[in-house]
Amino acid sequence: MKNRCGWTGDDPLMVEYHDREWGVPLHDDKTLFEFLVLEGAQAGLSWTTILRKREGYRTAFDGFDFKRIAGYGDADVARLLSDAGIVRNRQKVASAITNAKAFLEVQSEFGSFDAYQWAFVGGKTIKNTWTSLDEIPATSAESEAMSKDLRARGFKFVGPTIVYAHMQAVGMVNDHLVDCFRYSAISG
Repeated sequence: MKNRCGWTGDDPLMVEYHDREWGVPLHDDKTLFEFLVLEGAQAGLSWTTILRKREGYRTAFDGFDFKRIAGYGDADVARLLSDAGIVRNRQKVASAITNAKAFLEVQSEFGSFDAYQWAFVGGKTIKNTWTSLDEIPATSAESEAMSKDLRARGFKFVGPTIVYAHMQAVGMVNDHLVDCFRYSAISG
């Protein structure tokens, strides 16, 4: 079944995510951190898998409290690796902790992670005008630049494709197809 923005399927979780969250500009650091962790966890998996585990992540990672996560130690890593509510991949778990520490450093330098990341798009959403899913890129010049800078700051699981997915999710780019009802709702 053809659905929103030309993608197929009728998974209620994906429909809800598309219709309410995907592409909506976010400026709350805690939510931006959540999406950064979830996008990294998604590497090699489907977004549906991550959405189904989202509540598990919220519970396991203390509501994405990056200050607490930055202080996680070996016992926390062991706890997380035994938690079936998340993706139990040692590198992805470790990256969430590493990224929380780097996130705090970015906040300290820029005042907020929001100010830092939105600078890569000049502070406003890039409104693309795609008419087909085939047109939507996996990366962009902006995601390449942000990925490079994040990696230089010690972040993990932030390659250009993951960063572009993050940018789409948090509304830095509007990649809804132009005939999707969400395109104009988000474009304002």
